[in-house]
Amino acid sequence: MELFADLFRSLDQTTKTNEKVAALAEYFRRAEEKDKVWTIALLSHRRPRRTIPTKLLRTWAAAKAEIPFWLFEESCHVIGDLAETIALVLPPPKNRRSAPLHQWIQEIIALKNAEEEEKKAFVESAWSGLDTTERLIFNKIITGGFRIGVSQKLMTRALAQACAIDENLLAHRLMGDWDPGSATFESLILDPDPLENLSRPYPFYLAYALEEAPDTLGAPEDWAAEWKWDGIRAQWILREGHIYIWSRGEELVTEKYPELQEIPTEDLRDVVLDGELLAFEDGRPLSFNALQKRIGRKRVTAKLRREVPVILRVYDLLEWEGEDWRERPYRERRQRLEEWLSDLSVDAPFLLSEQLGFSDWDELAEERAAARSVGSEGLMLKQKGSPYLAGRKKGDWWKWKVDPFTIDAVLIYAQQGHGRRSNLFTDYTFAVWNEDYSELVTFTKAYSGLTDQAFRAVTQFVRKNTIERFGPVRSVRPELVFEIAFEGIAASKRHKSGLALRFPRMKRWRKDKPAKEANTLVDLYQLLRQYEGEE
Repeated sequence: MELFADLFRSLDQTTKTNEKVAALAEYFRRAEEKDKVWTIALLSHRRPRRTIPTKLLRTWAAAKAEIPFWLFEESCHVIGDLAETIALVLPPPKNRRSAPLHQWIQEIIALKNAEEEEKKAFVESAWSGLDTTERLIFNKIITGGFRIGVSQKLMTRALAQACAIDENLLAHRLMGDWDPGSATFESLILDPDPLENLSRPYPFYLAYALEEAPDTLGAPEDWAAEWKWDGIRAQWILREGHIYIWSRGEELVTEKYPELQEIPTEDLRDVVLDGELLAFEDGRPLSFNALQKRIGRKRVTAKLRREVPVILRVYDLLEWEGEDWRERPYRERRQRLEEWLSDLSVDAPFLLSEQLGFSDWDELAEERAAARSVGSEGLMLKQKGSPYLAGRKKGDWWKWKVDPFTIDAVLIYAQQGHGRRSNLFTDYTFAVWNEDYSELVTFTKAYSGLTDQAFRAVTQFVRKNTIERFGPVRSVRPELVFEIAFEGIAASKRHKSGLALRFPRMKRWRKDKPAKEANTLVDLYQLLRQYEGEE
């Protein structure tokens, strides 16, 4: 546990990606093999299930710290994290216990069927034998909520450095439903998969946002334009009869989209496609909210497939019959792609990305203005002679998005932030008026878009104008109006307003507007109909 605690501290003390990767790589070089496997599991969201209710942990911790339960709860609200609160309020350890990470986890898992007194004795003994950081880790594991500021991608990169194995190969090996309790480091990481080279994707080519007028790009005839879709960028790979699907986040997601894996491949040539995974029904993309129902599922049921059907909107062809085509000009790749899709002899959920005809930039601007009527975010502009590059490069590919939706809303709840903003109220809940202006209805949260100076001013307002407290949340006098910008809007049963926003953020503080002049729920539903193409 000591070595893992050192890693935890190193990761917590930096926001720099390279430093995090270096710390992880060093840990993977030094740790016990069973600890390595459980570390991989924790960082790839394979956490042990909770074995003790948090209510019991709260009660035991308050008693152990010899403080009233209400004071423990207030401390928890201020700190914002149960595991950290427990680690901080407990007295110093009395009998230090040194045991590896995997042993602690195995003992925690073994508590599943234990009696309450046995669980309490184990937990209190652990608290007495661990320092503050080790307690924090123990608490996060036992509550089933272990999270740390490291993505699976960064963890995989660190493993690649420590083991001298290609990062994409490791990502492939870590896919699937493996058990950290029985897997060995050798079988999971070091042993090669005979099919893994077939699955390797290419680096994605990413576009820059177009911030100037499009006529700065030159002659319009040198450019191709197509709709920009709001889905999951992906590569569909067919090699030697095997199908693989990779997301732009370099995650192998084949199992999450079985309709794109079940395509008969006997008569198909090897190919690698670049496109967008979209929830799609009745000839139109569904909202990203609908697609999210598929994203987090390990098992995709037949019912979910019916409710949220998925297609691949195909943009580009990267490989043809085993040959890398990325250096060929876009117009040539596009022509081969069109031919391949038109000759496709099997039923497959592929749709070719439509190219828009235009003779000048003004005509294309009119097309862009109609983007939302087809469920699009705007336009993609691609130089016809461009190769398919790696990463975000300026010059050949641009995204020309439509302007965001905006709505004026009233701040009614506020909560303190985290990290350097933990002393400021930065997380806000906003509301709009109902139809007769008799009630404010909450519809979204937002925490970005303001300067530190503005956050400090709002914090002063919150402290002076708090009406009620609900743990860490304060309700405030409904006086401040903010312009909220967002990319999309969808119906949602999870919110009182019946709506959910895509990428909400604060565009500006409307100091010129009184609360009574904020928008209404009727205005939001009008935007919903506009977004869905009804008007």
